[in-house]
Amino acid sequence: MHKSYGVNEIREMYLKFFESKGHLRLPSFSLIPQNDASLLLINSGMAPMKPYFTGETEPPRKRVCTCQKCIRTGDIENIGKTERHGTYFEMLGNFSFGDYFKKEAIAWCWEFLTSPEWLGLEADRLYPSIYLDDEESFEIWNQDIHIAPERIFRFGKADNFWEHGSGPCGPCSEVYYDRGPEYGCGKPDCTVGCDCDRYIEIWNNVFSQFNNDGQGNYTDLIQKNIDVGAGLERIACVSQNVDSLFDVDTVMNITCLLNTSPSPRDLSTYSMPSSA
Repeated sequence: MHKSYGVNEIREMYLKFFESKGHLRLPSFSLIPQNDASLLLINSGMAPMKPYFTGETEPPRKRVCTCQKCIRTGDIENIGKTERHGTYFEMLGNFSFGDYFKKEAIAWCWEFLTSPEWLGLEADRLYPSIYLDDEESFEIWNQDIHIAPERIFRFGKADNFWEHGSGPCGPCSEVYYDRGPEYGCGKPDCTVGCDCDRYIEIWNNVFSQFNNDGQGNYTDLIQKNIDVGAGLERIACVSQNVDSLFDVDTVMNITCLLNTSPSPRDLSTYSMPSSA
């Protein structure tokens, strides 16, 4: 059984891990996009760094890591229907701008998730997925990480090609954690990729190598990049072995505080201040 870590512990652990791999830690960017008319709100860790991915702006370092505040309104309809969706969340991310690529990203993903010195999740509960014809990623997972072929799932563009609006995008390799049959739908064909809450995606290695002009036209980026997104609350949910994102320690602390706070006084007891 793996050790349980709090949300704040996981956030700091992740950032320290990637600092040890030569990444510069950056603070979370504002939720309001800067000089980006394609987004109303920041919806991913990479969104504030689009100019670094395209090569338009020089990054502070070729390797950076962040824990980015995100709002994803497209998930509103899933709130309450699943245990894994939220509209506001923190996205852990490690990024390479023309430096390392698939081999290092996958190896470090596995090391952080499974090493007892770090998160220490059970390797036999983890299942990687790859884009349909991404043989390079398959070989890395199979030959380097020693994952059996039948445990590596191939999905199409809807699942394993990451893009949000215009800008950098590319195929991806996700990692799912098996929470057990008690979280499943009970269907005999339930497996990785099912819409139920048994197999929860906790990590996404995006191999950002294309630019989408917003009209579905793709061109090669000047450089190949790594864009990793790992949901902090999802990882905490798995680490703490709780039912949903709303049951992790920091959220429960807020919920308990609200439930035990005294009721606000009736507004009629207040008087409007006189004007100065």
